[in-house]
Amino acid sequence: MDPLGAPSQFVDIDSLPAWNDYCEADQLDSHKTQAEKPQLDARSPFPYRKDINAKIILWKGNVALLNCTAIVNTSNESLTDKNPVSESIFMHAGPDLRDELQKLKGCRTGEAKLTKGFNLAARFIIHTVGPKYKSRYRTAAESSLYSCYRNVLQLAKEQAMSSVGFCVINSVKRGYPLEDATHIALRTVRRFLEIHGETLEKVVFAVSEIEQATYQKLLPLYFPRSLEEECHSLPCLPADIGNSEGEPVVPERQIRISEKPGAPDDNSDEEGLEADISFIGSHAFARMEGDVDKQRRLILQGQLSEAALQKQHQRNYNRWLCQARAEDLSDVASLKALYQTGMDNCGRTVMVVVGRNIPVTLIDMEKALLYFIHVMDHIAVKEYVIVYFHTLTSDYNHLDSDFLKKLYDVVDIKYKRNLKAVYFVHPTFRSKVSTWFFTTFTVSGLKDKIHYVENLQQLFTAIPPEQIDFPPFVLEYDARENGPYYSSYPSSPDL
Repeated sequence: MDPLGAPSQFVDIDSLPAWNDYCEADQLDSHKTQAEKPQLDARSPFPYRKDINAKIILWKGNVALLNCTAIVNTSNESLTDKNPVSESIFMHAGPDLRDELQKLKGCRTGEAKLTKGFNLAARFIIHTVGPKYKSRYRTAAESSLYSCYRNVLQLAKEQAMSSVGFCVINSVKRGYPLEDATHIALRTVRRFLEIHGETLEKVVFAVSEIEQATYQKLLPLYFPRSLEEECHSLPCLPADIGNSEGEPVVPERQIRISEKPGAPDDNSDEEGLEADISFIGSHAFARMEGDVDKQRRLILQGQLSEAALQKQHQRNYNRWLCQARAEDLSDVASLKALYQTGMDNCGRTVMVVVGRNIPVTLIDMEKALLYFIHVMDHIAVKEYVIVYFHTLTSDYNHLDSDFLKKLYDVVDIKYKRNLKAVYFVHPTFRSKVSTWFFTTFTVSGLKDKIHYVENLQQLFTAIPPEQIDFPPFVLEYDARENGPYYSSYPSSPDL
């Protein structure tokens, strides 16, 4: 209560529920059978820690109203940004804050600077500047955003603060994709609490309604609330989870140091990564991955071991996956050429590809590849099947063999291992010949998975009709060619 007896507008963080107590409907269903529950033999790099979860609070509200030791303000380098967070903080803190900021003489991107809270309930304000995001400079943006969160936490530690209220530092004005930025925010806070947890009692993420959904989805990845949730979240973690402090890692830029620089390069007894590792020191300064330049040379010479080739391929795929998560792929998504539908008779996920919706000559095929990876990465961790509707396609919709070969070479091994069938619906003679040549001479292990489906009735022997969202033109074509008895089956309203 304020002196006049009116309720205070400020929110005491002690009154807010911790993440441990935050029960969401998307947490693991308690009615799952034992067969459906994840196995707990694989542990996440972010294991279940009840003590850390007790320090985390997710709150939908205005960060300026939090009653905690310090709140975070996101601004520009002159500390004069007029975004909703800054404007609210200035309004509640009063005019003295602007005078104080003039003395700071700005703040560089990634840095953090401290002022008093003035009329706020928070004692301090930590000001930081998030990066402007451009996809071509994604690595630099990731490092800068990491520095924002890390420097805020480090400043809180140095000033012996007991609690910090974070706004979402990546403002809409600066164009940083919300989900990518949230991964960096959560893993940086998680790693800091693992190392310096005794210095902070509470960390609050103050979010808007739009931001809340993303935080609710990603928090279980970094702060699982049970062993089951930890295991359930493991396949959803991104390829880049940072180093031991959450900082983004770029493998190509890691320093490569040999403990014995003068040692001869002898591949006679060992090959691939094993030969590289034999010259690496065990002390911290010499700790590294294999010699990337040497691995590339060995690949060209055909001398790299199978294990090393797989590791090289995994790194390459991870780079594609990171790029897929950073790019704006909404234009490709709007085509509705690839989507998830129901389950087949064996309980496997069904993915639908609509050939007619792929305007090959009009879209950026590299973005199409990125979109495929973005959609399929979490699907391919389990067995799945693909239904490809070749119905009414033209030359403008046909994917060439070079693109398909690139796709096959780029994707992770799980895609190929867990793909159990491809149902090729309404094939033409030409498409059958092209597919035979591609699966015979270009790629291996795919031919036996191709099943040509002349009509929908054949498809329904493997997948129940109610488990597929049909493009309306597919139903119309099949009814015209094979009879009207399919008209009662569901079609997708979005297609």
